[in-house]
Amino acid sequence: MNKNHIHVTCAIIEQDGCVLAAQRSRTMAMPLKWEFPGGKIKPGEIPEHCLCREIAEELAIKVAVDHALAEVIHAYPDFTITLYPFVCSIISGTIILREHAAVTWLSREELASLDWAEADRPVLETYLQFAGRDIP
Repeated sequence: MNKNHIHVTCAIIEQDGCVLAAQRSRTMAMPLKWEFPGGKIKPGEIPEHCLCREIAEELAIKVAVDHALAEVIHAYPDFTITLYPFVCSIISGTIILREHAAVTWLSREELASLDWAEADRPVLETYLQFAGRDIP
């Protein structure tokens, strides 16, 4: 992998008609921006395993991967990120914030109101198109 190109998973966690958004902490890059939680893929790790590991580490919950969405490649000034988004559901646990400043549950319609990290914006658009197929 290129040192300036990172590969990251992100979870679009659905529950009771809402979606979880996580706010980056003040000490993280892109402080206080909103994102779908997840993390960097380790060498030899498959994205689905990475996602489950990262969500357990960051939020203390266990998730099931329900659907993969299209990968997103986004170039920031200092690095490029490839995001591997997955629609997920919670299997067990209660959310404990270990890295993020906050989390919130929002309806699909409310999601666009947040100040999202740039790389997460196309993930949000893809998710809303995907989720829209379920709306009668």
